[in-house]
Amino acid sequence: MSDLSYAVDNPATGETYCTRTLATVDEASALVKASSAAQRRWARTTIAERVALVERFADATIARLEEMARDITGQMGKPIQEARGEVRTMADRARKSAALAESALAAQELPPKEGFLRRIVREPVGVVLDIPAWNYPLLTAVNVIVPALLAGNSVIVKHSRRTPLCGVHFESAFREAGAPDDLVRALDADHAVTASMLAAPELGYVVFTGSVSGGREIYKAVAGKRFIDCGLELGGKDPAYVRADADLDFAVPNLAEGAFYNTGQSCCAIERIYVHESRYRDFVEAFVENTKATYRPGDPMADATTLGAMAQASAVRTLTAQIEDAVAKGARLLLGGKPATVNGRGRFFEATVVADATNPMEIMAEESFGPVIGIASVKDDEDAVAKMNDNLYGLTASIWSRDVDRSMELASRIDAGTLFLNRCDYLEPELPWTGYKDSGKGSTLSAIGIVAFTRPKSIHFRLPKP
Repeated sequence: MSDLSYAVDNPATGETYCTRTLATVDEASALVKASSAAQRRWARTTIAERVALVERFADATIARLEEMARDITGQMGKPIQEARGEVRTMADRARKSAALAESALAAQELPPKEGFLRRIVREPVGVVLDIPAWNYPLLTAVNVIVPALLAGNSVIVKHSRRTPLCGVHFESAFREAGAPDDLVRALDADHAVTASMLAAPELGYVVFTGSVSGGREIYKAVAGKRFIDCGLELGGKDPAYVRADADLDFAVPNLAEGAFYNTGQSCCAIERIYVHESRYRDFVEAFVENTKATYRPGDPMADATTLGAMAQASAVRTLTAQIEDAVAKGARLLLGGKPATVNGRGRFFEATVVADATNPMEIMAEESFGPVIGIASVKDDEDAVAKMNDNLYGLTASIWSRDVDRSMELASRIDAGTLFLNRCDYLEPELPWTGYKDSGKGSTLSAIGIVAFTRPKSIHFRLPKP
């Protein structure tokens, strides 16, 4: 294998799933220029033409659903049924974003002023560099690609080295949908080549989805070279609060799914649960029973599997260390807690429940990104809000209660970009996806997410006299 080649292993088997070749600096530079030329032509299209392309793209992805799903599972270990669901959700999200484009990009007419025409229009920023994450390799990418295209930009997808074939699927599906050459391109590149692209004058926006440390490096690199914006969708340690009036029969299975879906490898997965002390014992017992009955490691290619493989080799060590730290500090390990294999192969981890957790424990403070959950008892609403906010992250948070008015008041005091009531781990395409604190900056999705890929231009005309 050459210095520019790398292999992606299948985390469920340890076998090589695919090999890829990294681009050189010169190749990346040429791609940026080609993408810029395509963007200038694309910017002259109508919004209706852009919407039509996105609709055809959605059709193309559904047509290749099985192939895309298999590649997701083979590269990062997601259960095949969840991978199929990701393809369908991506197509639906693309369509819903397209439906917002006309109103989001409409010119803003100012009140009439005699002798003048005053208007605010939105223009594309140019070439958008998208650096998506491996955990939801289609959804983290489509959140950027489709809004950017609708706004009149071109997109280069520098996908994670864990899931490079997903970038190729985007390029191929858009080509099948009739996209102009070089409008959507996939790129395999290392950190140095990616950093070199940030200096290109054609580049108008960069979006990174990944770790906080990676986000800081990207933000620093962009700021050191260009006066362009940078969107960062980073980590989460998303809390849930189960109030005294919660419906436990509903909350328990939904919170378990929020914690263990995608093997817990989600920035908005439930990672810590606070339960009112009057319901704590009943909740913990029910949660353990539900988890034990529902989530077991299995072959990700089997339709019945609910808990897939761990994509990254380092994850098993991280989860083990967090559990050991919690137990050493007084928490109770009620279920799981160990690495696992399936048919003697792969890197898996048991669904794990830790009770009597406290905020200083690593399992409640640091991102787990795996099938591990810490549960704690709280005295009341005030105690819950204080503990939920006592964290460096602020992506989502959820409240489980029958009292909508009280939940709305609590939501106003919780530091998170999205507040759920009786729901969790979900993105609504018509609402902005954004984070507080170390969970990032900027927004994707909704009309706000489309406008983010534009710059305003003021039209200030003094009209000629009749």
